[in-house]
Amino acid sequence: PSPFQAGRYHSLAVARDSMPAELELTAWSADGLVMGMRHREHPVEGIQFHPESILTEVGPRLLGSWLNGVRAAKPL
Repeated sequence: PSPFQAGRYHSLAVARDSMPAELELTAWSADGLVMGMRHREHPVEGIQFHPESILTEVGPRLLGSWLNGVRAAKPL
């Protein structure tokens, strides 16, 4: 779902202007901080929030979607 509330327990963040061209921004906070990115060519993704947190109401859905993607992925 987009947008959604997510639990965040830290103040670390990636600077948008430091991201290499190979990475695509996929999620950001209301104040513009980077919360997710993926590699444009390789099956590599990262998130900067806690999908397992009770503060992330759609967390189980997000984790289930991720697990389904992992199960469907072809070996490298």
